[in-house]
Formats: sequence, structure tokens, C-alpha cells
Amino acid sequence: MTYILAIDQGTTSTRAILFDGAMQVAGTAQQEFTQHYPQAGWVEHDPEDIWDSTLAVCRQVMADLGVAASDIAGIGITNQRETTVVWDRETGKPIHNAIVWQDRRTAAICETLRADGHEEMVADRTGLLLDPYFSGTKVKWILDTVEGARTRAAAGELLFGTVDSFLIWRLTGGAAHVTDATNAARTLMYDIRKGRWSRTISDLLEVPQQMLPEVKDSAADFGITDPEILGGAIPILGVAGDQQAATIGQACFKPGMMKSTYGTGCFALLNTGDAPVVSKNRMLTTIAYQLDGKPTYALEGSIFIAGAAVQWLRDGLGIIGKASESGVLADKADPGQDVILVPAFTGLGAPYWQPDCRGGMFGLTRNSGPAEFARAALQSVGYQTRDLYEAMRADWEDDSHHTVTLRVDGGMSASDWAMQSLSDILGAAVDRPVMQETTALGAAWLAGMRAGVYPDQAGFAETWRLDRQFVPRMQPEMREAAYGRWKRAVQAVIGI
Repeated sequence: MTYILAIDQGTTSTRAILFDGAMQVAGTAQQEFTQHYPQAGWVEHDPEDIWDSTLAVCRQVMADLGVAASDIAGIGITNQRETTVVWDRETGKPIHNAIVWQDRRTAAICETLRADGHEEMVADRTGLLLDPYFSGTKVKWILDTVEGARTRAAAGELLFGTVDSFLIWRLTGGAAHVTDATNAARTLMYDIRKGRWSRTISDLLEVPQQMLPEVKDSAADFGITDPEILGGAIPILGVAGDQQAATIGQACFKPGMMKSTYGTGCFALLNTGDAPVVSKNRMLTTIAYQLDGKPTYALEGSIFIAGAAVQWLRDGLGIIGKASESGVLADKADPGQDVILVPAFTGLGAPYWQPDCRGGMFGLTRNSGPAEFARAALQSVGYQTRDLYEAMRADWEDDSHHTVTLRVDGGMSASDWAMQSLSDILGAAVDRPVMQETTALGAAWLAGMRAGVYPDQAGFAETWRLDRQFVPRMQPEMREAAYGRWKRAVQAVIGI
């Protein structure tokens, strides 16, 4: 039997999943690793932990199933995006811990670049905002901070990469310094229109271009593993950042198809086709995937708190024992109460971008209790998704009228109550697939398609199966009144 090995390298853990020839999960292994918080707002990973966990889970899932390297047609990699590693070209050793996408230490650098008038140029070329989220200012910080790093970088002794690049370097024994277009598009240094690194921006950040990896399609020949690592030589044939991999795994290949992933936060991508759409509503413009040298673009929006609101009910308030109880409790809420939770525990993401505001609860009465709190927490995810949905449609419909299809995944999508509420708030159908491993599946399909063992784009799209479609049940006037209350509540927390 032929398998595809998907490596899903996430923020808190690494997973390896073997998919069989029918694109079904045959086996999984997972390992968590340590998070480092040197000071407030700083988040780091030890790249050796990332590598060790990757090696361990790949070997474990192969051993569990008795699968040899010769049984694996290719490897697909999906990864936490924006997390930044700088390592020695000769030894492969990192010169500093990886700076994680959540890290905020480069806020002052971003503010200086903004004050100097560079934001419009950067946004035009990269589709991104000047924010510590992205990799470029993280590389600059490492080169500015680690003793001798600038001199060594200028001499060509150091390499930069996002996590996919670092793993490929290690897997190939240092033979390949590469990335794919979706990861390159998150670095703040890649011109998404011209499809190449922007020398103007890399010079602005003082990052030598010889540090940057070669950019390939999302399905391409990324290198071959050192035979000693996994017991044989295996080609690496697919790479995509995690949110883009989920978009691919959801088969969102047509303009107007949107996927929304509900984990701790929520990431939504809307396929806009072969031309980048400039957002007027502070959405990000990015590359959804690149095949045969042709990028497909997307609008992206993120909200900071989705599943974390349910964790707050469980861990902060203690009103539920496990996440799955939230919908049952919410269903008991008094329909006559209009309690609104704005879960700005760490500020508000898109389209507000208000990192300093904090949360609030509105519409409380003497009878408000656990059920109303649970309903407000689940509904807050729907309201925030509608904020993204409305902003993306406004950006895209500047060109012409389009219909948006929404497909959902992530842990919270398993809640029927939450997904029905989402459909009611959006006033649109919400499609939940049978296959929940959409991120890993996206990476696996890229590799399997490249290897010739999985179908092409059209064939893969036909394999997508609906588990359940949620359709709006709420009356339009009730929906708009509720969304109006949400908008007023948001303005209240921004104004505090």
C-alpha cells in the first residue's frame, strides 16, 4: 500500500499523520513541546524541540503501522506560520530560539517603520500590515540582537526560514533551503504580485537576501530526506502554511469559497481568484496556494478568541466541566435576555485591530446566569465571524457581486449549537465536512497529487463530503437587531 506522510507542525504540538491511498487517515502520532515566555509579550520555541518532536512523531506513526520509508510516496508539510528561525548554514544550529508568530517584541520596530511612511509600500507589495505578527521584523530583531549575527549574515553564513524551511533543511541533511509561496507571503518580505522577494523591503529591514530561501509552488520538489532520518529516502512534495493548508483541505478552489477554522482563535480565508484584492477594511491579502507557477489569492481575517471563550467558561468561570457542555447549557438560556459578550481578552483582531481594548459583558439582568453566559460566549464567535464575513464581502464586491460559500473546521465546528448559531448570525449556510483533519489533508493532497497517487484539483474537490449543512432559522429582523447590539457593544469596549 502507498502512503503519504503529513507533518503538521503546530504552535503547541507536532503531529504526523499517515494517509492511505484513498486519502483516509491510517494513523496519527502527536507530541507537545515546551513554550517559552522570556518576558511579557514574548513567545519562543526551541527549534531543537520542534525538530525532535517532528522526528519522534514521524518515526512513531511509521512504527505503529509497520510502514517503511519505501511505502511512502511523499511527504507534505504544514506549519505554524510566521514563526522565525535563523540558523548556521554549516552546522544547521539555530543562533537564537525561534520567535513565535504570537510574539510582540518588535512592536517598536513596526511603529518606527510606520512613522517613517513605509506602511503603504509594504502593504502594496506584501498584502500585509506592519505588525509584529509577521516574520520580517523578527529576523531584523535577531540580527540586531545576537552578537556578531549581522556580520555573519552579510558573509552568507546564516539562513532564515519559517518552520517549514527549517524542517526541510534538517530532513534533507542541509541539501535544500526552500519554502513555498504561502509561507513566503507571510514574511513581510515577499512581493505577492511579482512572485519574488522584495529587495526594497529586505534592505529596509536590513535582511541580506542570501539568507532567504528559494520560493517554490505549494506542490513541488522540495528535496529528498536523508535516508538515515526515516529509514530511507522520501521526497518532500507538498508545503503550505497551516491556514492555507486547511483552505486546500476544504477544497476551496473556486473564487467565493471561504473556510473558517475554529480553534483557540479563528482564521478565515476567502478565495478571490487569480488577482489580489486590496482590502479597504483592514483584511490581509495573501496567497491561498500556488500551483503550476500560478498563485491563487485570498483575503484573510483573524479573530483572537473563539474556542478560548469556551475555555474561559470552563477554566475561568467554572460553569462547565468540558467544552462539549457549552451548547447544552446555552440551549437553556432565557430567550428574553439579550446578553452580549465581547471577548476582547487580548484585544480585538480583524477588522478592528485594537490590541489594547479589553472585553465586556452587556445586557445583564438580575436573572442572568451560567446559561446566558454560555450562549453569549458561543454567539460571540458568530458575531466576530460576521465581522470578517461582512468586511471580506465588502472588499470583494467592489469588483462585482459574488456569492460566498462557507466551510468550517477546527475543534469548535463539532458543536452543532455553535454552528447553527453561526448560520443564524450570518444569515448564510454553513457547511461542515466529514473529514475534520482538513489542515493535514491539505498538505497530504499537495504531496500525493505531486507524486501522482492522488487526483488532480478537480478530482480532489469531488471527494469533499458534507457532514451537515446548517441553514439560518432566525428571522432577518431579529438577526439584524442582534448584530446591531453586538456592534454597539464593540464600540463600547473600544471606547473604554
